Amino acid sequence: MATILLVEDNDDVREMMAMALELGGHAVSSAANGREALNLLEAGERPGLILVDLMMPVMNGWEFRAALQKNPELSTLPVVVVSAVTAESAKALGNTLCIAKPVDIDRMLDLVGEFTGSHS
Repeated sequence: MATILLVEDNDDVREMMAMALELGGHAVSSAANGREALNLLEAGERPGLILVDLMMPVMNGWEFRAALQKNPELSTLPVVVVSAVTAESAKALGNTLCIAKPVDIDRMLDLVGEFTGSHS
């Protein structure tokens, strides 16, 4: 089973999304900002999908995505943006899907299922 890396600075939102993903049968790893997530990836974690917020302290989602794209080992990891920021802003990240906040849990689980092959 592939792990989902959840990158979200809001503790309550991160916990709610992680719980929904776990109840949906997914393993979840989480980080409070892009820097923490990048540290996990640089240490060898290879999630099946990354769900990333854009507006975060320390390293935001745009900076995180740019760092991934510069690293050949990480550039192919699938990323889905989860943000209140408009889809047009998210598309500036490249070939990335977007889930709007507030998060529709069913839509999130369906999208994660498409990437992991485990439709709920």
